Amino acid sequence: EIGGTVGDIESTPFLEAIRQVVTEVGRENVIYIHVTLVPTVPGSTELKSKPTQHSVKELLSLGIQPNVIVCRSDYPLPDDMVNKIALFCNIRPQDVIQNLTAGTLYEVPMMLEKNGLVKSVCHHLHLEEREPDHIQWLQMIDQVKSANKEVTIGLVGKYVELPDAYISVAESLYHGGLPHSTKVKIEYIQSEDITEDNCADLLKNCDGILVPGGFGDRGIEGKITAIRYCRENNLPFFGICLGMQMAVIEFARHVAGLENANSAEFLEDAEDPVIDIMDDQKDITKKGGTMRLGLYPCKLRPDTKCRNLYGEEVIYERHRHRYEFNNAYRAKLEEAGLTLAGVSPNEKLVEIVEVKEHPWFVGVQFHPEFKSRPNRPHPLFVDFVGAALQHKENQ
Repeated sequence: EIGGTVGDIESTPFLEAIRQVVTEVGRENVIYIHVTLVPTVPGSTELKSKPTQHSVKELLSLGIQPNVIVCRSDYPLPDDMVNKIALFCNIRPQDVIQNLTAGTLYEVPMMLEKNGLVKSVCHHLHLEEREPDHIQWLQMIDQVKSANKEVTIGLVGKYVELPDAYISVAESLYHGGLPHSTKVKIEYIQSEDITEDNCADLLKNCDGILVPGGFGDRGIEGKITAIRYCRENNLPFFGICLGMQMAVIEFARHVAGLENANSAEFLEDAEDPVIDIMDDQKDITKKGGTMRLGLYPCKLRPDTKCRNLYGEEVIYERHRHRYEFNNAYRAKLEEAGLTLAGVSPNEKLVEIVEVKEHPWFVGVQFHPEFKSRPNRPHPLFVDFVGAALQHKENQ
């Protein structure tokens, strides 16, 4: 996929590269699909095909003949315009695919299939057409369209100026709202701006708070302050990776009596490093060697919220972190009321923490957002959004 506009200097080497692919693998193994904009004349619904013709002309000058043209427009293309584009762009009329503005993004694949994109691709690549099963996808689209409730989730992070930094978390929250017929509105909150004095005001419009992953000590005190507010005010809280570690630090400081609790990531000589690098990794000097990366099993303890949500004893989740819950503080924190809901199969690593007396307070060391899909939302996100909805209704 090459973005931008044909003729942009930035894309020239990439266009040349895909031109050469044909000679290397054979034309029968390559299909060029060109997406163009078919604009309307301001103040009317008249569509103009000239930009498409010009764009294809530019591509031809670079040695690339599109096999299929996908026309992005707000209004349906009349047959005479489809034939005109096909004639002047050297393709079949059935290879001019309409891509109209849709009510929801998830409708676009269905629209493209309905308008013949799959048939064109199979034709040019000599593939057998098959009948796909769209039942789950169509049900999910119905859920999106029928959403008649709304919750606001506060996402407390330090990269919020660029929301795409948390795109997987945001999408997973949207997925989590679908089973509840609920639209999720995300309020991005800069953790560096949070203080004890303004925390209640900054979070007052939120029905739940999520603290996502991250690295470094910038903005951590603001996150801890937000987490404390959630715990003390029964506001649903979901901590992911660094968010879980901040929840452990907050609980240690304000419930377990460890006022100087911290993470060795932020303070190497911390008096109470409740978050630390595992002992067997402390002598590894290269950072990449200490990263716990990839899919790992987690054993869920009975009578916990997460065990009930997953319905299984052993789950597999994706990780990307360096520091862990310090086992030296397990007993102290459990005595204070922190539930260690999930651990590694060898019992050495704490993966999930919960606060039982709280309506919904969960921290996970892994990244559940990496396994959430629009038609298969992750159970943690589904239940978190449900808890936020319940909190809103109880207000």
